[in-house]
Amino acid sequence: MASATSSTVDTAGGGVIHLPDTARDLVKILVTGPFGVGKTTLIGSVSEIRPLHTEEQLTEASAQVDDLAGVRDKSTTTVAIDFGRISLPGGIVLYLFGTPGQERFRSLWDDIAHGALGALVLVDARRIDASFDVLGLVEESGLPYAVAFNTFPDAPRHHTPEQLRAALALEPTTPMVTCDAREADSSIDSLLALVQHLIDHRPAELR
Repeated sequence: MASATSSTVDTAGGGVIHLPDTARDLVKILVTGPFGVGKTTLIGSVSEIRPLHTEEQLTEASAQVDDLAGVRDKSTTTVAIDFGRISLPGGIVLYLFGTPGQERFRSLWDDIAHGALGALVLVDARRIDASFDVLGLVEESGLPYAVAFNTFPDAPRHHTPEQLRAALALEPTTPMVTCDAREADSSIDSLLALVQHLIDHRPAELR
């Protein structure tokens, strides 16, 4: 689904700067999940402005505290936030805040989450247990959320949706989808699943 357009273009980044005239509901959304799950990639794939990234190179020192199991090829990590923006039909504009995925950045989580209406939780089916801590944080915050399984090439394909939902102990009403964080349309579909969930749960704030 295409995003709304704006008449002002950021020539350096190739994206729009100003909000479209049709903007009506401005919504802060968390994009969260464990280390290496694809949060930076998803925000970069959908953002209509040049996304803000705070990535740094992984070092030998950080390798002692960051679990690289399943993400051995990863060379950078978010150390503060990722930020992007996308305009959806109906005047809804999502401000996307990506959170760091490591336990050592947990102190930032409450600050980043402040004012958010909901969260999109990215999950890697190859290491589902890595998502438990983040899901716990989201549930403790009381934020409505949707879960999106990012489709890595070597992710297992034999699990049924029921098995995946049970593995994460999700409520029946919690949206659960699959996405390819590299693809804008796929990522937008995941965000739309969350937006519909928010409309159902926060009618006074987002209609």
